[in-house]
Amino acid sequence: MFIGHYGAALAAKKFDARPSLGTMFLASQFLDLLWPALLFLGVEKVSVEPGNSAFTPLNFVYYPFSHSLFFTLIWAVIFGVFYYLKAKNLRSSFLLGILVLSHWVLDLLTHVPDLPLYPGSSIKLGLGLWNFVSLTVLVEGLIFIVGAFLYIASTKAENKKGSILLWSLLALLAVIYVSGMLAPPPPSAGTMVFSGIYQCLFIAWGYFIDRNRKPVTLAQPVMAEEH
Repeated sequence: MFIGHYGAALAAKKFDARPSLGTMFLASQFLDLLWPALLFLGVEKVSVEPGNSAFTPLNFVYYPFSHSLFFTLIWAVIFGVFYYLKAKNLRSSFLLGILVLSHWVLDLLTHVPDLPLYPGSSIKLGLGLWNFVSLTVLVEGLIFIVGAFLYIASTKAENKKGSILLWSLLALLAVIYVSGMLAPPPPSAGTMVFSGIYQCLFIAWGYFIDRNRKPVTLAQPVMAEEH
């Protein structure tokens, strides 16, 4: 899953305006930031195998430290605790931890059975939405659109940059998603190492967006003065 993770982060802003959108992007994509680093170090493995699923040629051979349920729970707790130590806000810390966990849950929907429960587990999970291209696009696109709608409904641009930055990011994410489906398989698994670079770009973009938007506050009803 790709844009669905960003959809989850965008939607989260509706429920807590305190963390920046960039921080929410960081939480929702935390596992996919760990993954290319572990690929580079040779700790985890991926291979390019066209036909592995209808949607992606990637075969996630070994990634228990970034994408097992056990380690996802650990990363979620670490992320939430780290944010709490910084911001001293329990609600926001919990929400960010949930966003980290949401990555595994959303991957569970799309992946073929390749998500391990824990390192060394012979049980691997995945509901296999990637075997159905149209259904994958429908589900992931819907998550992204709903998330974008919730973010737009709960924030307001303070200037032109607040609108331009948001809409350009949404458009770019959609273009990357579609072009990724139409593009030929990557020449080698090693190119996946560079996926973390554009993830960092989108996280920084999220911070810039939030600096130019503010939460929408509902007007309080005026109570009649009692005499």
